[in-house]
Amino acid sequence: MNERLKELRKELNLTQQELGQRVGVKGNTIATYEANIRTPSDAVVKSICFEFRINEEWFRTGEGEMFVLMTEDDEMLAFCADLCNGSDPLIAKIILYYARLPEEDKAFLRKMINDLCHLAK
Repeated sequence: MNERLKELRKELNLTQQELGQRVGVKGNTIATYEANIRTPSDAVVKSICFEFRINEEWFRTGEGEMFVLMTEDDEMLAFCADLCNGSDPLIAKIILYYARLPEEDKAFLRKMINDLCHLAK
């Protein structure tokens, strides 16, 4: 599991300190896990898997995909939950601003965004 933790951390481009903060442990604790000095408790494993949407089987055994595969609807629900938890105040302001717009302005923005999304493909 120590190598997978290091692989995950590098994939997420996080320091040991940053990863630890996200899951409620100290950075030096993550270092001990990666060095195989200590093994994370089940609670820490579940916290890591939940926080980063990691496949727990992959994390524990190396079997399967690293990340949990989500439908677009599941991904949207997770994003909204993160947003409600204060993950990105700017995006929350943008959404609130959009909600307050008159319907014709919303239609114009939807068309613009749709066009941009098609250009990006």
